[in-house]
Amino acid sequence: MEIKLKFGIDKLLFGMKQKDVEAIYGKPNAQYNDEEDNIVYVYNDYKMRLTFYDDEDLRLGYITSTNEDLELFGEQIIGQNWLSVKNILAEKKLTQFETEVVDGTENYFFETNWLFVNVDYGNVFKIEIGANFTDNDDDFDWKFKA
Repeated sequence: MEIKLKFGIDKLLFGMKQKDVEAIYGKPNAQYNDEEDNIVYVYNDYKMRLTFYDDEDLRLGYITSTNEDLELFGEQIIGQNWLSVKNILAEKKLTQFETEVVDGTENYFFETNWLFVNVDYGNVFKIEIGANFTDNDDDFDWKFKA
């Protein structure tokens, strides 16, 4: 499953509606509302959580995954050593990031691509990507055109 920065993962594109996602992956194993009233779909087989933004007409805006088959720039990254992944990112000019450590877990945030790389015990265990904003930073740059 290829991570396509600024676009989505695999066949998922930011801006899809729930019906569009269900046409690809079927009904989710679970769904819930988060603290901001967004709808979150949980797909166990794909190890993904998909967030549909309430204030954006329930468009897919955020994906979290621990799927071992995730690839970024053709390289598998879940379970890989952070330093190896950091080098892969650096080769693609992704060197500017913010770091936060929470309960020993390191979180690296690349704002220009809205990418979070979550690291525990030196290895990447989770990826989070979100829809980017347009040049004027007021609107999302939805990639799915219904």
